[in-house]
Amino acid sequence: MVTKTQKFLGRSALSTGVIGLALVAAPAFAQDDTASTAEDTGTIVVTGTLIKNPNLTSSAPVAFVGQEEVRLRQSNVAEEILRDMPGDVANIGSAVNNGNNGASYVDLRGLGSNRNIVLLDGNRIAPSNTVGRVDLNNIPLALIERTDMLTGGASTTYGADAISGVVNFVTRKDFSGIEATAGTRMTEDGDGNYFHADITVGANLDDGRGNVVFSIGYQQSDPVYQGDRKFSNTQYGSSDGKAGGSDVSVPGEFVLGNSLMQIDPTTGTLVPVYAKYNFNPYNVFQTPFERFNMYGAANYEVADGIELYTRGMFSKNTVKTIIASSGVFDEVLSVPISNPYLPAGVRNQYCTAAGISAADCTAAVSATDPNDPAFRTLDIETLRRMPELGPRISDYQTTMFDYRAGVRGNITNSITFDVSGSYGESTNLQTIQNYALLSRVKQALAATNTTTCLDDSNGCVPLNIFGANGSITPQQAAFLTANSTTNNKTSLAQARALINGDFGLALPWADDAISFAVGAEYRKYKASQESDLLAQTAGELGGAGGAAPNIDGGYDVYGELIAPLVQGKPFFEELTFETGVRYSSYNVFAPGNPSYNTTTYKFGGTWGPGAGLKIRGNYQHAVRAPNIAELFTPVTTGLTNLDNEPCMGTAPLSNPNLAAVCLAQGAPASSIGSIQAPNSGQANQTGGGNPNLKPETSNSYTVGVLFQPEFVPGLSVSIDYYNIKVKGAITTPTPDDVLGACFDNLTAASATDPVCTAIRRNPGTGQLSGSPAVVAGLPTPLSNLGRLATDGIDLAVNYRRDLGFAKLNLSLNGNWTAHSKFQATESSENRDCVGYYSVNCLSIQPEFYWNQRTTLSFENVDVSLLWRHIDGVKFEPGLGTRYSGPLIGGPLDGKEVNFNRIPSYDYFDLSSRVELNDNFELTFTISNLFDKQPPIVGNTIGSTTYNSGNTYPATYDALGRTYSISGRFRF
Repeated sequence: MVTKTQKFLGRSALSTGVIGLALVAAPAFAQDDTASTAEDTGTIVVTGTLIKNPNLTSSAPVAFVGQEEVRLRQSNVAEEILRDMPGDVANIGSAVNNGNNGASYVDLRGLGSNRNIVLLDGNRIAPSNTVGRVDLNNIPLALIERTDMLTGGASTTYGADAISGVVNFVTRKDFSGIEATAGTRMTEDGDGNYFHADITVGANLDDGRGNVVFSIGYQQSDPVYQGDRKFSNTQYGSSDGKAGGSDVSVPGEFVLGNSLMQIDPTTGTLVPVYAKYNFNPYNVFQTPFERFNMYGAANYEVADGIELYTRGMFSKNTVKTIIASSGVFDEVLSVPISNPYLPAGVRNQYCTAAGISAADCTAAVSATDPNDPAFRTLDIETLRRMPELGPRISDYQTTMFDYRAGVRGNITNSITFDVSGSYGESTNLQTIQNYALLSRVKQALAATNTTTCLDDSNGCVPLNIFGANGSITPQQAAFLTANSTTNNKTSLAQARALINGDFGLALPWADDAISFAVGAEYRKYKASQESDLLAQTAGELGGAGGAAPNIDGGYDVYGELIAPLVQGKPFFEELTFETGVRYSSYNVFAPGNPSYNTTTYKFGGTWGPGAGLKIRGNYQHAVRAPNIAELFTPVTTGLTNLDNEPCMGTAPLSNPNLAAVCLAQGAPASSIGSIQAPNSGQANQTGGGNPNLKPETSNSYTVGVLFQPEFVPGLSVSIDYYNIKVKGAITTPTPDDVLGACFDNLTAASATDPVCTAIRRNPGTGQLSGSPAVVAGLPTPLSNLGRLATDGIDLAVNYRRDLGFAKLNLSLNGNWTAHSKFQATESSENRDCVGYYSVNCLSIQPEFYWNQRTTLSFENVDVSLLWRHIDGVKFEPGLGTRYSGPLIGGPLDGKEVNFNRIPSYDYFDLSSRVELNDNFELTFTISNLFDKQPPIVGNTIGSTTYNSGNTYPATYDALGRTYSISGRFRF
C-alpha cells in the first residue's frame, strides 16, 4: 500500500454535476505501474476532482491500495482491505457479530460510517439500508485495480455525505483474456475456513474500438466461535474480573423484594443468585458469509469520437450472526398460583410478598378455573434464559444490482462530453430464528395443568420456566418460537451530464491550456424498512433489544455545480490553483415536504519549486444531509452499554438529593440502597428519527509536502496534516452524557429537573434495564446540536532499489491522530476518544498506527513481510477505573490483567508469491505470524458491537495465526 502522490489514472465515468475551470503548469510525478492501463487509454481522472488532465496533481492527499497489495494479503472482501488502513477506524465487518446488520462499512477518520461515500469508478452505487451506506460486501474485488481513499471534505466533487472523504474502487480497464483465481484460508486452530473463487473473461473488439469484460465470483466463510478460544470462552466482568455472565440465566432469576433470586433445586425456594449465564461460547468472532456476484462492463466506439458504455453488477450475500439463546429478558409475568410447574416453596414466598394469606394461597393451588373465586395469580418479574430454543440466529440476505449506461465523446479536439444514467436497488431481508415470543410465554404460563393452557389457541403447550436447563421440552420450545422478518429496501436513480475539456488557451506563463468541467446531476434515493408484527412489537422477541419500526422516505438532489481553477507561473516548475462550488437542493418526501438548499465549495493548490519537492494544500466546505433513518425512524426503546450508574448500590442512602432523583426517575422506594447494575451491562435507551433535522456542515483543510529527491532514486515521501470540523452534527448523546447532565451537579431541585426526570427506571427494581415496553431508560434523541473534530498527520514513504540479486521495495504508511473530539450537545462533555476505549468511545482509534511492508522480488519469487503496529490505548479517564489483578474463575483463573490499558500491538504477516510459469502463480500468506493473542479487557467495558469475547475483535486479531493459499491462472 502506498500513498498516491502523483496524478491518479483510471478510465471511469465521472461523478456528479459540475462547472469548473483549471489552469495547469508543469508535469506531475512519474506514474507507477498500477495505472499503466489507464494511461494507455488516454483517459485521465484525478480522484477528488472532475478535471481530466494528464498533468494535473491532486491538491488533497489520496492514499491507495493497489491490486498487488490485495493479492499479497489475500483479502477476501473490500472491508478487509480498509480495516487496516492507518487513519481509518474499524467498523462493522466480519469480526462484528452482535450489532452486525449483514453488511460491512468503512469509517474514515473515525467520524462515522455515514459520513463518507463509497464509489465504484467514481460513481455512486445503490446503498444497502436506510442509513445510506454502501455495503462493501458488494464490491467485486476480482476486477479492482486499486482503491483510492481521499480524506477530508469532498462534497463539492461528489455531493453530500462526503464529510470525511470518499473511497473509490477503480476497476481494471480494457481487460483481455481469461483469469481465474481460487483460494482458501484457515486458522491455526483448524476453523474459520474461508474459500473464494473468481473467473474473469474479457476481450478487445474491432481492433481496439471496444472492450467487453465479465466476471463471476463465489465466497464462503465458516464461523469461528468464541467458545473455541481460551481467552474468550468465559465471560469476564470488566468491573470485577470475575467469570460470570448475564443475569438472564438458566436456572432463571426472579425478582423478590427488589432482589434477584434463583430457585434452590434442593429446597425449591428462592435464594440469592448463585449462578450467571456464560453467553460467550455461543457468539462468534467471524460471521458466516456466502456471496455470489457478477460484474460486466462494455464500451464501443460507434463513430469517431463517440463511445457507448455500460456497466452492470449483481451481488447476493448471506451473512449470519449467531448469539446466545433467547429467553425472558426481565419481564413481569402473570402466573396462576395453581400452575403445575410453580414450586411450592417459591409459591409460598411470593404469596407472602404479595400479602396473600397462607390459607388463600393454599386454596388457590386447587383453583384451576379463572372463574373460581379462589383463583389467584402472582406477578413474577422473570429473567430466564432458554438454551432449549437454540442460539439466536439472524440470517441477513442482501440482493443488490446496479446498472449504468451512457455515451461519451468529443465535442472538439479538446472538449469532451459524458451523459449517463443509472439505477440500482438493494434488498436486505433479515430472518431471525429461535427467539422466544413474549406473548406465547405469557399464554403458556397461564396454565393449571401440564397438558392444556387456559387459552389453547395456536396449539398452546404449558411452559415450565422454573426448572434447570432442559425443563423446557421440545414441544414447549416449538410453541414459543416463530420466525420473524424485517425487509430493508433501497433504490438509487441517477442522471447526469458533464462537459469537460480546455479552452485551447493558456496563460502567458503556463504551458497547458485552461481546463474546465461543467455539468448537472439529478439523484433520487428512496429507502424503506418493513417489519412483521413480531418485530414491530417492543419486547415481543426475547432479547431482540427493541422494535424494528416501519420507515419510509426519500429525497431528491439536483442542480449541482463545481468550478475548479488551476494557474501556473513560468518561473516555478509547477504552481496550480483549483476551486469548486456546488449547489444542491433537497426535497424530503414527508408530511409537510420539508426542503433545504446547500452550497459547498473548495479551493486548493500545489506548488512545485523543483528538485522533486511539492507543497500542496486544500480547503473544503462540505455538507451531509440527514439520511432516511435519521429523518423517519419512529421513537423506540433499544439497548446501550452501561455497567455502572449513580443510583447503584448504597450511594443513595447517604445522599438525599441522589435518592430523590432515583425515586423521581421511577425507582421504587424499597429499591433505594440496593439497585443493581443494568442486566448484562446493557441499559435501555429510547431514541428515534427527527424529521426537523437539517444538513450538518464541515470545514476541513489539508497541508502537505511531497518529496521525490533526484539524489535518491526510487524514494518518495509525503507528509500531510489534516483538520476536519463538523458543526450542526446529527448526533445522539452517549450514556455518560445523559447521566452526567443529571447527576454531575445534584441539588434539591434536581428531582424535578427535566434532564433528570427524562431518565426512566424499572418500576420493580429501579434498574435502567427491563422490558422495553415498560422501561424507557436513557433518552437519546437525535439533534443537530453535535460537534465533531479530528486532526492529525499522514506519512507515506516508498523506496525501490535494484540490489542486483533482487529488487527491494519498502513502503511505510502511518497516521498520527492528534484529536478525535465528539460533543453531542452544548451541555455534553467535549470528549476526545483518541487512544481511549469505553461505552462512549466505541471502536478503538489509536494515536499512532502504521503499516510497513518489505518485499524482495527475485526472478520468479516474491517474499514480503507486512508489519502492522497499533499504539497502546487506555480506559477513558473520568469514568473511574476498571479491574486490575488476577482473573477469577474460568480457564484463565489467576491470569494477571489490567483492564485499564491495552499495550501497543505489533502483528507480522509473511507472504510469498511464486510464478510457476507465464500463466500460473501461487501465493502463500501467514497472517499473525507469531500467533499474538488479543488483549483481554472483559466483556462490559465498551460497546457490545465492538467489545465482544473479552476483547475488541474488529481492531485486534481474535482468530490467531491463519494460513492462506491461492492460485491465479491467466492467459
